[in-house]
Amino acid sequence: MNTYDGYSLALLGIFVVLVTVLVQAIIAAGTKASQPGAIPGKMDESLSHSSFVFRSNRTVMNSLENLPVMLGTSFLALFVGANALWTGILIWVFAISRILHMALYYAIATEKNPSPRSYFFLLGVVANIALLGFVGVALAT
Repeated sequence: MNTYDGYSLALLGIFVVLVTVLVQAIIAAGTKASQPGAIPGKMDESLSHSSFVFRSNRTVMNSLENLPVMLGTSFLALFVGANALWTGILIWVFAISRILHMALYYAIATEKNPSPRSYFFLLGVVANIALLGFVGVALAT
C-alpha cells in the first residue's frame, strides 16, 4: 500500500465507510425486495421500528444523510494537509461509529429516543466536527 504522504490510515477509513454504506444498501434492497408485493422505490408507510425492512432502510438512509459532509470534510482534510494522524483517527472513529450504529439499528427494534444507536450517531457527528476543526486549523496556517 502506498503511504500517500501519511494518509494511509485516513484512506483506509474512507474505504471502510464506503464499503459499510454499500453493504447497508445491499441489505436494505434485498430485505425490501424479498417482501410480498414489494414495489421498487416505495416504502410501506405502515412499517416502523418493529420491522427489519424499515430498520435496514433507515440505517442506509441515515448513513447517506451523514456521508456527504464526512466525505467532503475528509477529502478537504487530505487536500489542505491537515494532521494525517488525527485525520485518520477521526475518520476511523466515524467509520466504527457508523458500523456500531448499523449493528444496533439492525438488532434493536425500539421507538425510544435516545436509543443506544443514538450515541454512536452522535459520536460520528462529533468526529466530523473535530475533523472539520483540524481542516480549519490547517487552512489558517
